[in-house]
Amino acid sequence: MASAREMRLRIRSVKNISQVTRALQAVSASKVRKAIAALMGTRPYATKAWQVLTHVAGQPGRETLHPLLTARPDVKKTLVVVVSGDRGLAGAYNTNLIRFVLRKFSNYPTPVSYVAVGRKGRDLLLRRHLNVIADFSNLPAAPTFADVSAIGRLAVDEFLSGNADEVYLVYTDFINMVRQDATSKKLLPLEVDTDQDRVENFESTRRVPAAYQYEPAEREILDEIVPRFTALQVYQAILESQASEHAARMVAMRNATDNAIELVSALSLQYNKVRQQTITSDMLDIAGGAEALAQASS
Repeated sequence: MASAREMRLRIRSVKNISQVTRALQAVSASKVRKAIAALMGTRPYATKAWQVLTHVAGQPGRETLHPLLTARPDVKKTLVVVVSGDRGLAGAYNTNLIRFVLRKFSNYPTPVSYVAVGRKGRDLLLRRHLNVIADFSNLPAAPTFADVSAIGRLAVDEFLSGNADEVYLVYTDFINMVRQDATSKKLLPLEVDTDQDRVENFESTRRVPAAYQYEPAEREILDEIVPRFTALQVYQAILESQASEHAARMVAMRNATDNAIELVSALSLQYNKVRQQTITSDMLDIAGGAEALAQASS
C-alpha cells in the first residue's frame, strides 16, 4: 500500500489536473458560443444563394448549363474532403470522424484520394497509409470565407481537370451540445433538389416561390455562383465541425473534471485510512514500549 506522503502527492496532482480541465471546459464553452454564432451568421447568404441556384439549375437542360452540375456516367476516381480538428482533448471527436470515413470509403469501388482539413484527421489518415493529396491545417479560430475558399477551389479544380469524377465532403454535423454526428454529402457534381432533409436549413426556398430576372444570362450567373456555392458548403462544414469540436471538448473536459473530483474523494478516503492505520500502529508501538518499560522497572 502507498505511504501517506505518496497519497498526498497523488491527491495534489489530481487536483491540479482538475483545475486544468475546468479551465479548458470554460474556454471551450466560450468558443462554442462564438462558433454557433458564426454558423448562424452564414445562413442568410447561404439561403439566398441556394434559392438562386435552385431556380437556375431547375431549368430544362441543367446538365448542359454548367460542368459542375453534370454527373459523369463512368466514375473512375473519387475525392473526399475530410474536415477534422487541429487539436486533441476532444474525446472521440476526431476518432469517430475517421472511423466514419473508413467505414464509408475503405471498400469503395473506385480509387479514393483525400483532402485533409485539420491536423488530427491528416495524421490519422496518413497513419493508415491513405492517399492524402492536400492538407489544410491550423485554420484560424474564427475562419472567414476567404480563409477556406482555397479548399473549395481545389475541389472544383480537381473535378474540372478530371482528377476526380465525384467529390464528397465529410464533416461533423452539429446537432446540439451533447450530440455531434459524422456525416457526408456529395459536393460535386452539385446536387440540386428540394428534399426536406436536404434543405432543412433553407426553409424559405419552400415557402415563397421567387421570380428572378437574370443579367446578363443564366450561364454567366452559374459560372459565378456554382463554384462559390461549392466553397460555401465547405465553409459551412468547417463551421459545423468547429462548433462540434468545441462542444465535444467542453463535454470531455467536464467529464474529466467530474472524474477528477471523484478520484480525489476516493484517494482522500484511502489516505485517511492509511493515516489512521499509521496512527494506530504508532500508538500500539508506544503502548508496547510503555509496557516493556513498566515490566523492566518492576
